[in-house]
Amino acid sequence: MTGPTKLYQGRRTPDGCEVTVDGRPLNPRLDLHQYAAGFEWGYDGTGPRQLALALLAEHHGKDEPALAGSATLVRALLETLEGETWSLTGEDIERALAGYLQVPTDLAGLLARIRGEG
Repeated sequence: MTGPTKLYQGRRTPDGCEVTVDGRPLNPRLDLHQYAAGFEWGYDGTGPRQLALALLAEHHGKDEPALAGSATLVRALLETLEGETWSLTGEDIERALAGYLQVPTDLAGLLARIRGEG
C-alpha cells in the first residue's frame, strides 16, 4: 500500500449496514461478485464477504487481490468485529492479513509450503 492511509467506518442503521471510506460511501463492488445485497460484520457469511471484497478492492485499488483475499479478510478481521460501529485503517487491514496464517488444504500446497516454495 502506498500513499496516506484511509479510514474505513461501519455502522448499523435501521435501513442496514453503512460503510464509508474517508467519509464517502464504500462501493460494494457488485460488479466483481455479489455475495450479498449489503454489508455485515461479526460472523463468517455472505454479508461480511461482500464487505471484505469491497474493502480490499478499495484498499488495493485492484480487483484480483480483492477476489482472492475476501474470504481471508473475513476470517482474519471482519468476523471479530463486534458492535454497532467500527473504524479501521488501511494499516489495520494489512496487519490482519499479514497475521492470518493460511494453511493449504491440499497435499501439493502443503508440500510446496514445506519446501519453501509457497
